[in-house]
Amino acid sequence: MTHPTSTKALSLRDGGFASAPTPQTPESLAAHLDCTDVTLPAPAEGQVVIEVILAPVNPSDLFFIQGGYGQPRVQGQAAGFEGVGRVISGNGKAAEALIGQRVSFLGTGSGTWAQYAISDAALCIPLHDAVADADAAALIVNPLTAVALVERVKEAGSTSFIVNAAGSQLGRLILGLARDEGLAAIAVIRRSGVEDELRDLGAAEVITAADADAAAQTSAALKAHKPRVLLDAVGDQSTADLFFAMPSGARWISYGKMSDEAPRLTQMGQFIFMDKHIEGFWLSRWLPSAPPERRASVITKVQERFASGKWSTRVAAEVPLDQALDKVLPLLAQGAGKVLIKP
Repeated sequence: MTHPTSTKALSLRDGGFASAPTPQTPESLAAHLDCTDVTLPAPAEGQVVIEVILAPVNPSDLFFIQGGYGQPRVQGQAAGFEGVGRVISGNGKAAEALIGQRVSFLGTGSGTWAQYAISDAALCIPLHDAVADADAAALIVNPLTAVALVERVKEAGSTSFIVNAAGSQLGRLILGLARDEGLAAIAVIRRSGVEDELRDLGAAEVITAADADAAAQTSAALKAHKPRVLLDAVGDQSTADLFFAMPSGARWISYGKMSDEAPRLTQMGQFIFMDKHIEGFWLSRWLPSAPPERRASVITKVQERFASGKWSTRVAAEVPLDQALDKVLPLLAQGAGKVLIKP
């Protein structure tokens, strides 16, 4: 069986980790990536070669290309964590069984910002016909995180919770799922203009941090709902202040770092006397540790929500691979939805 031996890709200019903290968004993609032909490795046993259809630009991707993510860069390798594509070849029985299928996948053998990518067959999700390519491209990182985080809320025995950066794609997925699970979600956003959208998606309360009466709104929401879980992708001082205002037993679950500001923990006694906790969530650790039947159940749930229209992906634009270095960051700055790279 023949495989492509090279691919056009956005390849990493540097390897390893950055020597200093990285910002939320780089000043330039061209400082970290080249658009060039790179060698495509032959698939190992249990791996497939995928012709990429679309691949999203996630916040985790932007941290990764700068060397600030939880795994090292490999110089010259394509960037991009996830995508949707069609399997064109494979190595091994399980891999060959996927040939011809459209799949959501993680770029475990090579990155997804490329014409072709390598993935482990076990991490490819064969897709329902009703799931659109735009939804399938971002089917893994955000949707699986949303399901896992809402499960954390339920495991904590809390009927309400706070979600920070609720206007993001992940925040919106969490709101819709929480509503359907009978949970009251307090949505916190940094800029106004989407309050009604978030209420329609399922938010019980929407607090805009920039509003003059944000503190009063927060106090009223905490009193009314008594949330004991904070799902946070920001990690700034206002988040820490919000956490310390929450009731006893509160858990701050950090799954992102969108702010460049380091929070100060000013009320350490709460960890002793109010049984409060701070913990992290990383899908790359949760996914392999979950029992196979649990992973299958979550993946089925995610596909059903997209296929039924309960979930959808806001798409700002689809950008050709050879224009991505110039166009992606300005489009992301508009905050209109996901930017998808189209090889």
